[in-house]
Order: sequence, then C-alpha cells, then structure tokens
Amino acid sequence: MVATTYTVAFEGLEARLVEVQCAEVQGLPGFAIVGLPNKAVTEARERVRAVFEALGIALPSSKITVNLSPADMPKDGSHFDLPIALALLAELGVVPKDKAKETVSMGELALDGGLIPVIGALPAALTAAENSMSMVCPVTSAPEAAWVDATPVYGAKSALAVIRHLTGKSPIDPATPGEVTPSGAHKCMRDVKGQERAKRALEIAAAGRHHLFLQGPQGSGKSMLASRLIGILPQMDAGEALETSMIHSLSGLIKDGGISRDRPFREPHHTASMAAIVGGGRGAKPGEISLAHNGVLFMDEFPEFPRTVLETLRQPIETSEVFVSRANAHVRYPCRFMLVAAANPCKCGFMSDNTRACSRAPVCGSDYLGRISGPLMDRFDLRIEVPPVSFTDLDLPADGETSTTIAERVRAARDIQKARFIDVDDMRTNSDAEGAVLEQIAEPDSDGRALLTRVADKFGLTARGYHRVLRVARTIADLDGSDAVRHPHIAEAVGYRLTLSTS
Repeated sequence: MVATTYTVAFEGLEARLVEVQCAEVQGLPGFAIVGLPNKAVTEARERVRAVFEALGIALPSSKITVNLSPADMPKDGSHFDLPIALALLAELGVVPKDKAKETVSMGELALDGGLIPVIGALPAALTAAENSMSMVCPVTSAPEAAWVDATPVYGAKSALAVIRHLTGKSPIDPATPGEVTPSGAHKCMRDVKGQERAKRALEIAAAGRHHLFLQGPQGSGKSMLASRLIGILPQMDAGEALETSMIHSLSGLIKDGGISRDRPFREPHHTASMAAIVGGGRGAKPGEISLAHNGVLFMDEFPEFPRTVLETLRQPIETSEVFVSRANAHVRYPCRFMLVAAANPCKCGFMSDNTRACSRAPVCGSDYLGRISGPLMDRFDLRIEVPPVSFTDLDLPADGETSTTIAERVRAARDIQKARFIDVDDMRTNSDAEGAVLEQIAEPDSDGRALLTRVADKFGLTARGYHRVLRVARTIADLDGSDAVRHPHIAEAVGYRLTLSTS
C-alpha cells in the first residue's frame, strides 16, 4: 500500500503541486528518493533518519522508496524534508493516511525534529487553496501563508507537533496573517532645493509609470530625487501587494509574515550581474527587475552597467515580463517596474563646466553616454538634464511642495487611469496603453497634432518615441484634470523627449 501526501515545486511564480508517494518494497534495507531530486532533496533522507531516531520511531528493515511525482519535473529545495517525512509516517501508520493525503506541507527539518522556515510559503498556500487542501508549514512561515484565507494554514514548531496535529492529539489553531508593514517615513521632496523641472518630471513619471532618465554632473541631486520617488507614489492595492509579495516570498524577503503596501524600491549596484538584474542562477530565481514589480528600479551610474545587462532590459520594459531560460529551467516572472536611470554627462562628470572639463571634451560625453544603445534610450519616456545647484540655492530655506502634496495629485491621476482601464486587460496606467486604446485616449487637438508632427519631422522621432510622447501627454492632461490632450500637454511632453546634450 502506498501512502501519499503533497508539497509544491516552484517554476517561476507558479507553485506546482507535487505528489509525494512512499512505499515499502522488497529488497535490501535502504531509503531511496526518486523523481528528479537535486542534492538538497536527496540529502533529506539523512535528516529524516535523524529526526525519526530523535522521535523514537524505528525505520522498517525493508526498502523504502519515495517518489516525487511528476517524476520528469526537477525538484529543488530543502522544503521537501517535511512532506517526505510525513509520507513515511503515513506509510508506517504513525499518522492517518487520509489526513496526510489532504495536506500540502513544506519545511526543512533540523536534526532534533524542529522545523526551519523556508521560502515560498505564500505561493504554496495559493496552490493548496486551489486544490482544496490544508497546509502545514513551519510556524515562522505560517503568518505569510495565512494571507491566503481560502485554506487553513497550520504552523508547527516541530515534526512532533505535526504528528500530534494530524492524529488529533493536539490540534494546531489556524495561523493568522502577519501584520501589514506600516509605511516608513519616506524622504520628503521638500528637501530638494531647486530642480523644479526635475521635480515636475518625477511627478509625471509617478503619475503614469513612465520611465525616466536623469543626466547631470555629480552632486546635482539625481540620487536624492530618485530616493524621494517612493514618497509620491500611491500605495499598492490588494492585488498588486499580493503579486509583489509572491515574488518577494520566493526570494525570502518577507519578514515575520508581514506584507507591505509600499511599492518596492530596488537600487542594484552597477557591478551586478545579468542573473542578478534579470533573474537566473540556481533555480532561475527572480532578479532585480522582478523584485521591483509594481515599484521602482533605480539604476544609478547607468552607463557603468555592463552592456549585456543593459540590453536585456529592452524586452522587459516593453512586455512587463521576463522569461528566464536555462538548461533545466524555463520560467516567467512579471516585471511591471518603473525604470529610473541616472548618469553623469561624461566619465569625469564635468563636461558642462568649462573650467573643469577634461581634455577629451566634448568627445568624452558622446563616448560615455554612447554605452547606452539608441534602442534602449528610445524606451525612456522622459529624459531631462539635472543642472548643478549653486551654493546660494543651498542656503535658501526649504519652501517647495511636500511629498504629501505631490502624492495627492499623483493619486488623483492614478485614479483617473484606474477608471479608464477598468475594462481593459493588461493595462493599468497610461504607460501601458497601446494600439487603438492609445489612439482613443490620447487623441490630441489640432494644434497639438500639428506641433507633434513638426517635432517628429524635425527631430526624427521613431514610432516608439511618437507613441511615448502621446502617453506622457495623456498623463500631463490627467494631472491637469483635462479630458482632452491639448497643445500645452503635447508641448511639455515633447520637451521631455528631445535628445540630451552630449557636447
């Protein structure tokens, strides 16, 4: 007779149900795990042996075979320890087989029988709910999984607690969701002195989820501006928070089971590898662009990133998803992020200062920014220069608008877009609009169209650039409370689109 229980294997964000079968078969005493397990899974047999000895449970003198079905899907991770032990306990009659068959479990076993937290509890709970099963996991992972209220989640401290729960001797109360992480004290836009045009660009970018490129000498405030972007973005709704939390769960970034409504802000260093940015490595884990899903990806010193890394951003920017293909893994991750890139005008950073520029000016500027390909630069909706701030400006008192004031305008514009795209699939903000939808919502008036046509002819706008101007103009009109896209909206959008100076 075969005992069965269930766990999950991760393929991207999807937690696929895995049937864990255990049987005693004829043959020399042994303990085999089959079904494409990796090293961490095959080592589970030694941890299970030690736990059974700690619990005083004797293994049978026959051959034990554990099969992880479907057998052609790779199994990776230490979370298979608990389901393997549970299947063996059911085969030995220690826990009821029917109870084990109704349970999705995951957890790493310590040698004394304790349960060690594992990643991926949230997507695993979703799979359990879809299959009408309960879930058992380490007690520290349960608050995260309990956010899925469609299935009971039981958090156990040890393998013994799981046994006592399934046998009914000491039932475990269902876990409660972790606390919603309170919003942090975001840096205020009022701290930025001067740079009014850059502040305006940030407001437009936040309102429509537009990609933004900041160019200016060191110390002009590019990083300072970007770090205050989160303070003007609206909080994520329930659906967005769940999407983002599932990705963070797979990366082990959820602390104490708490889920935050704040949008993620990721700022990788320019030495980051392609796998770190796009995703990959062992198990094809999500990269920074997916960890920034529904939030901001800030890439400072943009030209310093390896060219191969920068070029891989082109498709995710357009499609809002990334496919990570490896020899043993082909997974998809969502990555609806807002890219904010910052760069100096040249390698030394003083190209615009005639008294300090290096001897290679102006060639140094074109060489440095030339590391960013034209097709990639074409994907930035707003491109602005951030001039240096004078010492006299720094001595002035802070009298600009606060982040709260700007955030109210951004939220109002986002609400307009939410209502606009409520019946349109895969569109949430103006930056997502394309095709007939874009033509309908961003049709400029006659003066605006005439201006856009002249600009397109004179500056050689690509088709992509033309549409991105329309999207930005639509966002500016939303911030203005205007139903129509008019000449001033087109004029301002065009001003953020023209090519930056490299000389």
